[in-house]
Amino acid sequence: MKSFYLKPKFFETLKGYNGNQLVKDLTAGIIVAIIALPLSIALALASGVEPAQGIYTAIAAGFFVALLGGSRVQIAGPTAAFATIVAGVVAKQGMSGLFIATVLAGIILILMGILKLGSLIRFIPKTVTVGFTGGIAVTIFIGQIKDFLGLTYAEGVRPIETAEKIEANIHHISSFRWEALLIGVISLLVLIFYPKLEKKIPPSLIAVIIGALLVGLVPLFSAGVSTIGDLYTIPSGLPKVDFGGMDFSLEKTIAVLPNAVTIALLAGVESLLSCVVADGMINDKHNSNSELVAQGVANIASVLFGGIPATGAIARTAANIKNGGKTPVAGMVHSVVLLLVLLFLMPYAELIPMPVIAAILFVVAYNMSEWRHFVAIYKTKRIDDILVLTVTFVLTVVFDLVVAIVVGMVLYGITLIIKKLSKKEGAEN
Repeated sequence: MKSFYLKPKFFETLKGYNGNQLVKDLTAGIIVAIIALPLSIALALASGVEPAQGIYTAIAAGFFVALLGGSRVQIAGPTAAFATIVAGVVAKQGMSGLFIATVLAGIILILMGILKLGSLIRFIPKTVTVGFTGGIAVTIFIGQIKDFLGLTYAEGVRPIETAEKIEANIHHISSFRWEALLIGVISLLVLIFYPKLEKKIPPSLIAVIIGALLVGLVPLFSAGVSTIGDLYTIPSGLPKVDFGGMDFSLEKTIAVLPNAVTIALLAGVESLLSCVVADGMINDKHNSNSELVAQGVANIASVLFGGIPATGAIARTAANIKNGGKTPVAGMVHSVVLLLVLLFLMPYAELIPMPVIAAILFVVAYNMSEWRHFVAIYKTKRIDDILVLTVTFVLTVVFDLVVAIVVGMVLYGITLIIKKLSKKEGAEN
């Protein structure tokens, strides 16, 4: 009898599971949790939400993707791809708007999986995905300049758009603190060069520890560098989500619907891309429809737990594989370890300097920029691909992701029609 097409990988891996693999999964899960901790906090701040919400996301999404997903080794959590769209939704529609958009996105993803649309994701043109991914990288980079330079904005100045952030940085450049810049540069050097010396301990953790020690113990830095604790309050224990204070009106639901579609598409594309990369590393084949359903459930669970949108994280998934993770148990262990950190160690996160967070996000932005793909596409000298790529990239930076994806897809469709008409006309002549 044909197996159920939405069967999660977790249940397949239970057969023949042994103590030796459990040890490997435990080790991999713990290491990935250590990697995910500073990244989750950094990505939450880049998304315009509280730092603890990044941890909530990694816990809830990581667990449900491991339990229900179509990959043996996928690690889910907050990713840079969502940062700009989440920040925009929160700024314009508040947390209730983000909650509605994420739940709707989760439902869309579940329906996509049930309707067996997993294979259709790959038809989104590379020029569009490279364009908006590069655009997101630029917006993240620009958004972190403030904390990297230690700038202080005037009361009431809260820029949302990239152009507004550039203008605010220029206007407030007089508040520059060299102490913050020095901590940021030290952190950046650690992130770049430490992996060349030693690969077992995540460089982001080393950067966080060094930065926190310098700011906490060296008087020279103490007064001039802001920490997470100076700007945010990080609660210990489980999250408390105030659903009663949210606006679930039809008007707000309609307003965030385009964002929900964008979140669903991003989650689908990035998670399945991560699955493809993982397949090559472990010689396996993922179930794309199960993965979409799992991503949908995970996103709904994330916001119910106080988190933000999530998807499969390629870097964390690769780290899981490289450290011996071969089954979804590793992803579950990663979530449990982060839950323990949340319950017992979160107050220490307040000691992390903001320039360190900025440096981590600079590296994240560089790694996701896909500049090599940019160069490769421009080298082809194909005007249609270059046009779609450039327009999508510019619109992502100047406006937002929703506009960029819609215009990019429409433009791609137009160029495709023109090419087919040109070929037909050439054949007739």
